[in-house]
Amino acid sequence: MEEISIEVPVEPPKEYEWYFIPVPKKFVEEAYRKDEFVVFVGPQHPGSGHMRIILRLKGDFITDVIPDPGYVHRSMEKLAEYKTYIQNIPLVERPSIMDFGNYNLGYVRAIEEALEIEVPERAKYIRTILAELSRIGTHLYDAGILAVFLGHTTGFMYPFAVREFIVEMITRITGTRITGSFIVPGGVRRDVDNDTLQKIKRMTYALENRLKKFEKIFITNPTTIARLKDVGVLSKDEAIKLGVVGPFLRACGVEYDVRKVEPYEAYDEIDWEMVVGEDGDGYTRFLVRVNEVSQSINMLRQLVDNIPEGDVISEDIVAFDRKDIRGSFFEAYGDLVLPKGEYTSITEASRGSLLFTIVSDGESTTPYRLRIVTPSWLYLKGFMESLKGERLADLQAIYGSWGYFPPEADR
Repeated sequence: MEEISIEVPVEPPKEYEWYFIPVPKKFVEEAYRKDEFVVFVGPQHPGSGHMRIILRLKGDFITDVIPDPGYVHRSMEKLAEYKTYIQNIPLVERPSIMDFGNYNLGYVRAIEEALEIEVPERAKYIRTILAELSRIGTHLYDAGILAVFLGHTTGFMYPFAVREFIVEMITRITGTRITGSFIVPGGVRRDVDNDTLQKIKRMTYALENRLKKFEKIFITNPTTIARLKDVGVLSKDEAIKLGVVGPFLRACGVEYDVRKVEPYEAYDEIDWEMVVGEDGDGYTRFLVRVNEVSQSINMLRQLVDNIPEGDVISEDIVAFDRKDIRGSFFEAYGDLVLPKGEYTSITEASRGSLLFTIVSDGESTTPYRLRIVTPSWLYLKGFMESLKGERLADLQAIYGSWGYFPPEADR
């Protein structure tokens, strides 16, 4: 049956202006003319995270989407201009919470590039261990949130319980559960004893056994597959065009991982495989991260087995006791000044490419400018495009498959 469009003057409700809702006038006018609905989803924590998604619906099919992020924006890039370089380490860890190791590492690597600091080999291994523990913890977190979005309560509680294994290991290394602030310019705060390293290795076997149970409970659950398979599809060409990053880019068939393309820390000294999918749908995005957990477990075992002896803090930072910075921390870092210029690092965080750019005036102990480009911000456009043409009931499933973390995008 042919659809008839009636050209009549359309005046969007005044509420759009009164409440400063970021919807273009044309967006609403077209919806009226085409007999569509404008629907606001969120922001509410259990349904859309800290983000509002503005939809245009034809029946229950999504025809257009506008993201409205920013509800947890904390202005951390501006705050960084008033803190010393070393004081910013706890600040820059906050966007992704569980992924503190990779965020900590990305910021510190930019400082090390500026100062041309050579990091000791043992410190590189410890930093890589923290990065991979953070990756596993983040992927387990995302799996739990995906389960919530699908209405699977056990699927939520199980990975969050398993994640405590990771949290316990992070606590043993850093002294705190999640935001460890352990990686510092030139290495790490202190050495990690062999007993802790062996506990990490033993933990990986216990983790592997629990994940086999989780596979039966949720990963291969027919309901999970039905909700995610062939839903929210993004092609390889679309993913590249839209700037998608990380496991979500690899799920579309693109072989790109910063750890392989531009190896850093100890990634080029261990054997591991890049996980790549083909279908680019919600289930593939989930499976890529599931398989990345297995790769991270394999990496952790190799890192523990092959970690070299030696210092954990560069001699460029301190000339004494390079096993533990405690007691001389502010003496070493309190008056840190970077040479004048702009310095950028790219790190493969759990959800994708993470960029830190530091601009220094060459005189101050604080950054002149700090810029963070996070994975969630980079793949937000791809996330929105994957919603188009899908049904409203599939929105939360697609959302969960992307692992989008609003505080990460808002910074």
